[in-house]
Amino acid sequence: MKIGIISLGLIGGSILKALADKGCELITVTRNPITIESAKKYTPFVSDEITTLKDCSTVFVCSPMNKTIEILDSLETIVRPDTIVADVCSLKEFVMQKKRPYIFIGSHPMAGTENNGFDSSFKELFEGAKWVLTPISDTKTEDINKLKDIISIMGAIPIVCNAQEHDETAALISHMPMLVAQALMKTAMGNKLALKLASSGFRDMTRLALSNTEMAEDMIYLNRQNIKNKVDDMLKNISILLSDDYVTQIKLIKECRSKMYNQAGKNICN
Repeated sequence: MKIGIISLGLIGGSILKALADKGCELITVTRNPITIESAKKYTPFVSDEITTLKDCSTVFVCSPMNKTIEILDSLETIVRPDTIVADVCSLKEFVMQKKRPYIFIGSHPMAGTENNGFDSSFKELFEGAKWVLTPISDTKTEDINKLKDIISIMGAIPIVCNAQEHDETAALISHMPMLVAQALMKTAMGNKLALKLASSGFRDMTRLALSNTEMAEDMIYLNRQNIKNKVDDMLKNISILLSDDYVTQIKLIKECRSKMYNQAGKNICN
């Protein structure tokens, strides 16, 4: 099995490291000369030319969202019609709008950290994580299963849904939390005593404020309306929690969250 990986940042680098000892032939593409040398520890096939991917059976496009469409277009004249190409963007509708001459399956690994770059990548990133697939309606089941198999090898759990449903949900569980963390940090910046007194709770709540700036800008720009809708929903729930029914509501919230995660913090909902 010959697998191509374009762009070796946190996600692409982690895919490379997760598959490096799984018997796959890995072909990687990056324009960063330092990353090229680092990646050679995991595969001898490292290049800055996308044409090296022409014989791959599967290609992961791990570039920033604002560069993904351009790369998907470039692959149209390079890879075979039976090649499975999957992006890893945290939004799916914008990449699913064009029919491709290869087998394109939108995907989004629900894993990451506040750090970025190849040096921040690690092979365990996807272990136990959900990995969303958003195939088009006529995608063959056997092709979806091929991609599922690769994802499972990396320790992730594949979940299939449609692109619109994914983007609405991503706004709720990923994009809005980042925006809230940024807003909370921005609010605290105006209070010198708060900055002195803040401890572990505030640190954990604002971790996402450190998210990669390019990625964050893409998410806010491309999913703005869904995020706004979810912020409105959250504000309604804040009003409910500030009412006299607080104790009843918080019991339900704690029960739901307890069922959602195990002691190691992994989401155990299927």
